[in-house]
Amino acid sequence: MMPMRAKLGTASDFERRMPAWLSPILGTVFAAFLLHAQTPVAPTTETVGIPRGDNVSGYNIRQSFELGYRWHTVGGDEGMYRSTVNYGNGPRLLSSSLSVNSVEGHGGLFDLIQLNTLGLGNDPYESATLRVEKNRLYRYDLSWRSNAYFNPGLTIANGEHFIDTVRHVQDHDLTLFPQSSFKLFLGYSSNTQTGPALTTIQLFDVRGDEYPLFANIRRSQHEYRVGGEARFLGFRLNVLHAWVDFKDDTPVSLTSPEVGNNPSDLNSLTSFSRSEPYHGTSPYWRVALFRENKLWAANGRFSYVAGRRAFVDDETAVGFNRLGTPTSQQVITLGNAERPALAGNLTFSLFPSSKLTLTNQTSIYNIRMVGNAFYTQVTNGIPITPFFPFTFLGIRTIANSTDADLRLTKWFGVRAGYEYSTRRIRSIETTSIPSGLIEQENRLHTGLLGLRIHPVKVLTILLDTEIGRADRPIYPISQRNYEVYRGRIEYKLKSFRVAGFTRTDYNTNSASLANYASHSRQYGIDTTWALKSWFSIDASYAKLHLDTLGAINYFAQFTPSGPLQQVTNNLSFYVSNIHTGNLAARFSIGQRVDLSVGYSHVQDVGDGRPAIVITPRFNPIVAFDSAQTFPLRYLSPQGRISLRINEKLRWNAGYQNYGYHEDFSGLQNYRAHTGYTSVLWSF
Repeated sequence: MMPMRAKLGTASDFERRMPAWLSPILGTVFAAFLLHAQTPVAPTTETVGIPRGDNVSGYNIRQSFELGYRWHTVGGDEGMYRSTVNYGNGPRLLSSSLSVNSVEGHGGLFDLIQLNTLGLGNDPYESATLRVEKNRLYRYDLSWRSNAYFNPGLTIANGEHFIDTVRHVQDHDLTLFPQSSFKLFLGYSSNTQTGPALTTIQLFDVRGDEYPLFANIRRSQHEYRVGGEARFLGFRLNVLHAWVDFKDDTPVSLTSPEVGNNPSDLNSLTSFSRSEPYHGTSPYWRVALFRENKLWAANGRFSYVAGRRAFVDDETAVGFNRLGTPTSQQVITLGNAERPALAGNLTFSLFPSSKLTLTNQTSIYNIRMVGNAFYTQVTNGIPITPFFPFTFLGIRTIANSTDADLRLTKWFGVRAGYEYSTRRIRSIETTSIPSGLIEQENRLHTGLLGLRIHPVKVLTILLDTEIGRADRPIYPISQRNYEVYRGRIEYKLKSFRVAGFTRTDYNTNSASLANYASHSRQYGIDTTWALKSWFSIDASYAKLHLDTLGAINYFAQFTPSGPLQQVTNNLSFYVSNIHTGNLAARFSIGQRVDLSVGYSHVQDVGDGRPAIVITPRFNPIVAFDSAQTFPLRYLSPQGRISLRINEKLRWNAGYQNYGYHEDFSGLQNYRAHTGYTSVLWSF
């Protein structure tokens, strides 16, 4: 296959470089991880303590702390366990809660304090929220989160790819005069990501070798906000101005000389360093105006972002090429761009009667990227001709939609709508073209129809459909001729509820260069039943089917010394069938013991094709065919016991098992046993 220069980037960078045939596979894995994420066995959901709290110096105080110890054992690939679960050993403050309320509503410096924490003390997912409020004067809100993320690429990437970072996110919001007709807002947010990573690079030409590199991730984003809200003459006006600064200063280097992944060739890398700072700022305005009465309602929203970005990539490599010749290579690429983006919409609703609502919305979205990029490469002192690959991209979308919601009777209602949108895309991709301007316009017509049927008090039926037709979608996988059908039925009688749903999505897109079609079908059922005050049960099942068929066009190298060849007759046919089941039950024994058990099972059974085909190294066509289904299984049983010792103290213990199995390859399979014990104290 054609070698590629690998670079470590953000998630969006990776998605832009990801081949289309790989997207469904990653989507399946990602969906499986999301579906397995049932509530962890800890912290404990049961509570103790006196609900009314204690009165001290004019304040009512309630607080609780759950202190515990986690343990785990892992068999198999611990890296995949860390990527999906990541709970370790050691003591934790599993949860805590503090509530201080002014009894009369007229305290001194504050009338309310609320503090809640989760997982403090080395859990991979830690969080805290705080609210401090003084009636009619101020309200302060703080949220803090820390997430430890580990990507387990070492097992399946020859030990040369992984990322082990910690992301810290915090938000501060201060509102002055929160109950008055005039409010002031002040805010600050930050998002930082730091930690080590490994990546690779291919040098010195398309037939060169691949080398591992170390990266020190350093990314940060800071946002400062100021604004206000005023009410006058029945209107509500909200204005916010903010400044967002972003920095990515991730250096990449070679830790020691490398012979590469193929030690039998003459390629080697003596030294390598890359500095690639990427900085930007995005000041923005956001304005909203609202007005509502018994006959009509209107609201308008407007936002404008004056984004600016600049980057530099300075890369130097020294080593020996495939012929054993000493080689030095320097690459410099830099650029800057302005990215102004404007979005606005106006919504107007009429209420001619209690049974009819008419709504019309007009939206406009316009973004432009204007700038220059420069690239040059010098190999053994010989420069190549620099070029400017991009100078302008503009996307403008205008849409108008009209909806009618009519309740004909108490048990039957209908909703219908139509939307028209037009999108114009203009770009200048190179200055070598005399005019340099490429333009494309796409029009989309969409119709909506929905029914709400409530024949009896305990039964509700919802049906709706959406059909769209576009003439010139921008990408081969974009929606062109698509249809969506949805349905939901719910039966609820006292403490018993059962609901079923179904959804079907079809999309067919045929372009001049490639054809693409996708079919997605979902259906499921969930139920809850509180049989007695001491026993309840929850169960659910869902199936997601996805198949995509698309043409792929790429260059490949079929022999180690052969030329690159263009492959135009290959297809990507991906099929996924994901089954998800969950079962949970809760028991109470007397007034002291609470038991809960649960089981979650997620499995993609594929379509029966072999999960992997062993192919020669230089046969990319067969290699693509072998990666078009991805059977896997993820299961997690759990159980917890909670013993009430007295009105302020409770002892808890729990166990949770995780099992992950890929049919594609067993390298990432694992089975983990996790558990905890804790004491919950309220006072």
